[in-house]
Amino acid sequence: MGTLWFWIVAVMLTAYVVLDGFDLGVGAVYLFVARTEEERGQALRAIGPVWDGNEVWLLAAGGTLFFAFPLLYASAFSGFYLPLMIVLWLLILRGISIELRSHSTDPLWRTFFDGLFSVASILLTIFFGAALGNVVRGVPLGADNYFFLPLWTDWRTGPSPGILDWYTVLGGVMALAALALHGSLYLALKTEGSLEHRSLAAALRLWPVVVVLTLLGVPATVFARLESLANYRGHPGDFLAPVGVIVGLVMMRPGLPARSRLKSFLGSCLYLGSMMVGACLGLFPVLLPALGGAGHDLTIASAISGPHTLRVGLVWWSFGMVLALMYFGIVYWLFRGKVARSAEGYGH
Repeated sequence: MGTLWFWIVAVMLTAYVVLDGFDLGVGAVYLFVARTEEERGQALRAIGPVWDGNEVWLLAAGGTLFFAFPLLYASAFSGFYLPLMIVLWLLILRGISIELRSHSTDPLWRTFFDGLFSVASILLTIFFGAALGNVVRGVPLGADNYFFLPLWTDWRTGPSPGILDWYTVLGGVMALAALALHGSLYLALKTEGSLEHRSLAAALRLWPVVVVLTLLGVPATVFARLESLANYRGHPGDFLAPVGVIVGLVMMRPGLPARSRLKSFLGSCLYLGSMMVGACLGLFPVLLPALGGAGHDLTIASAISGPHTLRVGLVWWSFGMVLALMYFGIVYWLFRGKVARSAEGYGH
């Protein structure tokens, strides 16, 4: 049962990265590819029907973590209190900027909300990448399973790291590049005219950057935490994850004709999903690695809830997932196709 819940949480976080990743990526490239009022409205209409629904996956994953692995929830949320508060405020500011922009006709306020939307999206991608880097690298867990991390120390990985070091910063930069590419491919798929062409041009510039950062990320992860290779040595089937990463990179190579835009975007989805699954495979069955000698790794066995909680939770989780999947299926079907330049509201 513990293994099942590990992968349930992993799948929900992966769904968040893939789905909310493209509208975070749209925000990251927003000021660079959408240069006129018409184009910015077009970009926002492209994500308008789905961006708030996509964020539900993050909330649902947090709630699932709370009842399935309460010790991990308590430990991680206390140790990462500062970055979690920053992420919360960035999510609030990003949502405010999207909603309030449409209610203002003043050019000055619209420019302010445009900048707020883009900056909040960029910082969120960096913080999410750094957060994943912290989990993969490990934290200085004490004997009571709690820890504290300053924002930075000496920028080195070791027994006393900070939230930001060379490895987590690399993770943040890599997340920014990958999600900006993801968002550019989404805009190229969903928009038309000059915005479509600029989005494709941005994807062309970002793709080699993502390739290089991916090649750097593998040895960097091994250097930061050698144990991440243990599962791969013992289970050769785990190498399907890096194979998925390579296939995704090849599929999403930009510069293809219009009929292949969907293939490129799906390749980006495969790349991000495979990266997340690969990170989870490297950790399993550890939930939060411990650095130093004071504490022990938080594992599935040590952090799992009681059997009754898990059984009841599985029933309600299944019910909730059926409703969520129905909702997402309907929304994405209703708002399929390209967003017209002259559409009012959320037109196709």
